[in-house]
Amino acid sequence: MEKRKVEERDFHNRLRDPALKERELDHRRLTANKKYYSVATTSAEHYTDLLVTYGGGKHVLDYGCGDGEYSLLLARRGARVVGIDISDVSVRNCQARAEAEGLTGATAFHVMDCEQMKFNDNSFDLVCESGVLHHLDLPRAMAEVARVMKPGGRMVCYEALGHNLLFQAYRRLTPHLRTQHETEHILKLGDLDTVRRFFDRVEVKFFHLLVLGAVPFRHTRFFPALARALASVDQFVLTVPGIRRQAWIVVLVLSNPRKP
Repeated sequence: MEKRKVEERDFHNRLRDPALKERELDHRRLTANKKYYSVATTSAEHYTDLLVTYGGGKHVLDYGCGDGEYSLLLARRGARVVGIDISDVSVRNCQARAEAEGLTGATAFHVMDCEQMKFNDNSFDLVCESGVLHHLDLPRAMAEVARVMKPGGRMVCYEALGHNLLFQAYRRLTPHLRTQHETEHILKLGDLDTVRRFFDRVEVKFFHLLVLGAVPFRHTRFFPALARALASVDQFVLTVPGIRRQAWIVVLVLSNPRKP
């Protein structure tokens, strides 16, 4: 296995280890960036809505499934879901969660390299991923996804964007929160040219800039109102081409895969 993949596997095995939560200081240190997701409701809701719209009752690949949040969400809505991850700890967590919810018949989870999948061509109606692409060699990953997708299928992606200098400075100042490869490969708009080599249609929606100013107030009574107000301003601001590249999150819908 390539060195970067070993590092990714080992990092996520530590992060996903259920015993981590019992070590309060370590858990707090390794999940310190989660506070920013307190203002990410609009992007998360948009992503979830797309998954439910395109994935209900379909054959779905959860690409880099983590602990299986989206796999189980779709399985509850009648999808047949296969989740893959390089982390064996994550896969065991998914299997345990599926069993606890009585969803083992609708799900299957495998330890697998996202750049070298063991599925037949044209297998899936929907591929979903959240925060996975920047861990991968993008051309190899996109070629594999396009291969396993059905011709009329879609891929829905939830990714951080790497143009904002403040966001990127934070990533470099907190190396314990991610691998070096991840830090240096956060998705940029230029990477969409690579994506377009494998998909004829690429739709992009931008989220979260000013709303991050509400994070320090997340434990106050007025946080919900402040976050809603700033998110509303972001909806306008992030339609401006010169500004939207500074967004934190993008949601992508990829369709019309180009077959090798």
